[in-house]
Amino acid sequence: MDYPALARDLAALTHGETDTVALMATVACELHAAHPLADWTGFYRVVAPELLKIGPYQGGHGCLVIPFSRGVCGAAARTGTPQLVPDVELFPGHIACASSTRSELVLPVWNRAGRLLGVLDLDSDTEAAFTEADAAALTAILAETFAEAE
Repeated sequence: MDYPALARDLAALTHGETDTVALMATVACELHAAHPLADWTGFYRVVAPELLKIGPYQGGHGCLVIPFSRGVCGAAARTGTPQLVPDVELFPGHIACASSTRSELVLPVWNRAGRLLGVLDLDSDTEAAFTEADAAALTAILAETFAEAE
């Protein structure tokens, strides 16, 4: 995965954009096309206290609503920390939006003001598809892309 190229492409595509949904749509599209093991790539947006709703994504249908108290996405939103899950069967309370999902990486998405906008969710039908290096690179890309998001 060429994260420097992805970062350059996203910076060019999103330059000056502050609309959160527009940014999410662009990131989901570019990342899904670039990551060879991502079968579902998308965002869940914070829409109310302790509540996520589906945002822009690429892949099959996702879950529509996820409370902060449930699943990998909820854990990322609740704790504000990345969730790297090499085997979803071993994650207590995993929500199976797709029965084929074997591994997951979920990252909180913050703007520069420190507001949690949502989470980026990458699912794979391959076990242990994502790494700490993926998490670190994508965290940096998200920080830059969503810094001025509203």
